[in-house]
Amino acid sequence: MNAPLTDDLLTVHGGTPLQGEIRVRGAKNLVSKAMVAALLGDAPSRLFDVPRIRDVEVVRDLLELHGVRVYDDGDALLLDPANVERAGVEEINVHAGSSRIPILFCGPLLHRLGQAIIPDLGGCHIGPRPIDFHLQALREFGAMVEKTDEGLLLTAPHGLRGTKLELPFPSVGATEQVLLTAVMADGVTELRNAAVEPEIIDLICLLQKMGAIISVHTDRVIEIEGVDRLSGYAHRPIPDRIEVASWAAAALSTGGDVTVHGARQVDMMTFLNIFRSVGGAYTVDDTPGGGIRFWHPGGDLKATALETGVHPGFMTDWQQPLVVALTQASGLSIVHETVYEQRLGYTSALNQMGATIQVYRNCLGGTPCRFGRRNFIHSAVIAGPSKLNGADLRIPDLRAGFSHLIAALAAEGISRVHGVKLIHRGYEDFLAKLTALGAHVEL
Repeated sequence: MNAPLTDDLLTVHGGTPLQGEIRVRGAKNLVSKAMVAALLGDAPSRLFDVPRIRDVEVVRDLLELHGVRVYDDGDALLLDPANVERAGVEEINVHAGSSRIPILFCGPLLHRLGQAIIPDLGGCHIGPRPIDFHLQALREFGAMVEKTDEGLLLTAPHGLRGTKLELPFPSVGATEQVLLTAVMADGVTELRNAAVEPEIIDLICLLQKMGAIISVHTDRVIEIEGVDRLSGYAHRPIPDRIEVASWAAAALSTGGDVTVHGARQVDMMTFLNIFRSVGGAYTVDDTPGGGIRFWHPGGDLKATALETGVHPGFMTDWQQPLVVALTQASGLSIVHETVYEQRLGYTSALNQMGATIQVYRNCLGGTPCRFGRRNFIHSAVIAGPSKLNGADLRIPDLRAGFSHLIAALAAEGISRVHGVKLIHRGYEDFLAKLTALGAHVEL
């Protein structure tokens, strides 16, 4: 794994187009869940192409606290769950504030140990993302939830059984919870209004390799037939489509030319359409070791209107880096965020740098939205092009942080970016990649 960053301040000398080649590895939003899934197996699992990021380190620590042997053989991460055991609450709490992954340990630990503990949960501050549905789903499976001074204690005195569930919103985390719990529950589980993101489908493929029986039907319906045992897996995760889009937006924002090896067109189709519509160019190389080349072909970028949404819509994690590019587009661009209610706070830093972005509580789009009458700022209008200037920036969360970094790279002058350790949560070797692309940065 990477050594942790020893400094939290990055000095960025902006105004240089990013040019060169980098590589992305397995998706952050799949790899951490794949590691948790290894708890369910009665044999070791082997996970390839694991990115060296902080979230992986957190999940590894949590697994090792529960008796899982985890080691890197240089080619893959090996996970041996032969001696799963209970972990101390204080030990769990040391890591829990860094990630929301502990909630997904519940189903596997209930199957393996008959109990699980949920401490305080961390993650990025982009909305409450409550665990209420997770708990309700676990209760539907037969779990009992008890509040204690140390957190929430879950037990399953009569085991876990299949059930019928319908999500109020196609939540990725809730869908993962149901999958990881249902695969060894007694009977059949039917989940309606499920998330069907590529990372969810990849998790289903992984669980199927372990011996699970899972059917994905039309209209967001997933059916899981519980089995008595699961084996280990050998799995290569899909590439990280969020990181791919982030580097693509960086190339467009800086007037650069970046080839992202490992990127796959099938995961990026919605993003690629928007990227092209605003004036970006790309080519796809489907040969082994290939990827996607993204570049600014010259001329003016074009304003656009977009709405985030669950897959196959425009991914919420794509909008922040792309908005930086939209500050350089001619005209008025409109962004309607429909997934997280607090995801536009990063725009104030862009305005500080010279962008012209107005945010609104209204739904500036045609998609029915949960936030429209709840007083959340979730729409933005970006007027461009705007000249960006260097500034002192403080990173509030992972994705906003990379957007601030892109803005600093595109701006004229020097920016001081505080809190860059947060970027290490989801972007492997980002400093080395920036250097490889010709960026002038100093840690």
